[in-house]
Amino acid sequence: MKLLITGLAGFIGHAVARRLSGRGHQIVGIDNLNDYYDVTLKQARLDDLAGCEDVRFVRLDLADKEGMAALFAEHGFEQVIHLAAQAGVRYSLDNPHAYTDANLVGHLNVLEGCRHHRVAHLVYASSSSVYGMNDEVPFATRDAVDHPVSLYAATKKANELMAHAYSHLYDIPTTGLRFFTVYGPWGRPDMAMFRFTKAILDGQPIDVYNHGNMSRDFTYIDDIVEGIVRILGVIPRRNPQWNAQDATPDSSSAPYALYNIGHGSPVSLMDFVHAVEAAIGKQAICNFLPMQPGDVPRTWADTEALFLATGHRPQVKVEEGARRFMAWYRDYYGV
Repeated sequence: MKLLITGLAGFIGHAVARRLSGRGHQIVGIDNLNDYYDVTLKQARLDDLAGCEDVRFVRLDLADKEGMAALFAEHGFEQVIHLAAQAGVRYSLDNPHAYTDANLVGHLNVLEGCRHHRVAHLVYASSSSVYGMNDEVPFATRDAVDHPVSLYAATKKANELMAHAYSHLYDIPTTGLRFFTVYGPWGRPDMAMFRFTKAILDGQPIDVYNHGNMSRDFTYIDDIVEGIVRILGVIPRRNPQWNAQDATPDSSSAPYALYNIGHGSPVSLMDFVHAVEAAIGKQAICNFLPMQPGDVPRTWADTEALFLATGHRPQVKVEEGARRFMAWYRDYYGV
């Protein structure tokens, strides 16, 4: 297929491109290489893809309407994996306009490209953050998600609504994947695994929010990639039997689907810290703090629907994932 991957220099985009390379696809990846975090790491991911002759990189901003239109017109993509976004819950408190540009305008430009060039399937990144103030666990896509606690979460919910409108109006098959705390080699420096590892190695304290009384459904990158690759072939179809009176938020008459993509078993924050300590071989200095604005106390993915659709259940537990991350970190930074 002719595939577009947005966010090619990002954590997940890089991993998906590596996985799909060598399978006969023609892959174009875009990224604007912004400085939200270390651009050197983003460039290193692109360098890691340099040997993949079937992957072509184009530097392009999602919010560039004319540039995105020209990209779709030139390449005639058959499927799109839309992973680019302005990430980060806390960053959205201080830089809200970055989220409207990338996550709303950018997402619209992707949808417009899919509309005008009859893309067969759009798979796009949503987030577990959309569950917001929900307190019923595990989080399920059938749950209402009307109470986000961050602008980032609100933009991701908006992405789902926009995708549904385009699926309904223009018969574009769309699948949203709500990612749950992805970690692993080549990961983002603003995420807990990366921050904790660096601080512990440097002998610096780590900030532990809500005094450690938190849990996350930590999901290893390889399990995320496996889910994305498998769901590409599971193309939503219209459902003429759909009835609005009996509907749930994840169902529709349109060719539209939503899935949680997570490990399916939450880990307490302190157990996560201990896994990082064990992988490093050094104890953390913990600086216990209150809950930060925009955070939620726990996440937990109901992943049964994704398993039924793809046959895949995540395999990597956090202890093994931490060891693999640590091996990459030591190699990459030479420590």
